Parts: sequence; structure tokens; C-alpha cells
Amino acid sequence: MAKMTLEELRKLRESTQQQIKKRVTDGKTAQIIVGMGTCGIAAGAKETLDAFVKEIDAKDMGGSVIIRQTGCMGLCHNEPTVEVVMAGMPNIIYGRVDAATAREIVEKHLVKKQLLEDRILDRPARDILQG
Repeated sequence: MAKMTLEELRKLRESTQQQIKKRVTDGKTAQIIVGMGTCGIAAGAKETLDAFVKEIDAKDMGGSVIIRQTGCMGLCHNEPTVEVVMAGMPNIIYGRVDAATAREIVEKHLVKKQLLEDRILDRPARDILQG
């Protein structure tokens, strides 16, 4: 194995620390939960997950958003499915989330706090929201 320079070691440490920071849940204001059951994976959930990671990184939102994986959500006919949990907004499950929709969820739901009405599969009843 080739020896690493001090600068290479510093870059590796920084990269590793950034990856660890993404997994810490403390201080996060939003969660993106991607259904990664076999049905989701077959429908393209891996590409959806990758798109979320890239978009969150591009917008430097890793300190406030955590991206998680879960098994099948039971909505196989609408895979890939994604649940968004965000402070101040209702929990939403979106369906048929491809890479382009993932980028749209980040921009509209997380940044602008707008729902993507045409992709919503489930949300709390209005009487629960009103309270």
C-alpha cells in the first residue's frame, strides 16, 4: 500500500467527517425517508436516494436534513415512495419519486415549504392538522 501524504490524510479525514455528520440526527429539522424494499429498489429507489443525497449536498443542507432508508411502506404500486418529515409541516408520503421528483422535493418542500400535490399519497387528515 502506498504511503499517504499529510495533505491526503487531512482530505480523507475531512471527507469522513462530512459523511459522519450526515448520519447524526441531533439538530436536524427534516428527514427524508426512502422506501428501499425490494419493490422500491426494482422501481428505481436507489437512483432516487442518490438524487436526494446529491441535491442535499449541492444545496449544503446536510447539517439540517437527514436521509434515511426504510423497508417497504406497503405502497408497492406507487414505488419509489418517500416520506418527508419536517418541522412546521405535515408528514407527507410521496409516490412515484424519480430523480427529477427528488430534486423537486428538495427545492419545493424543503426549501420553499410547498407541497407537491400531484405526488402525495398520504398525509394527516385536515381535522388532525387543525386540531
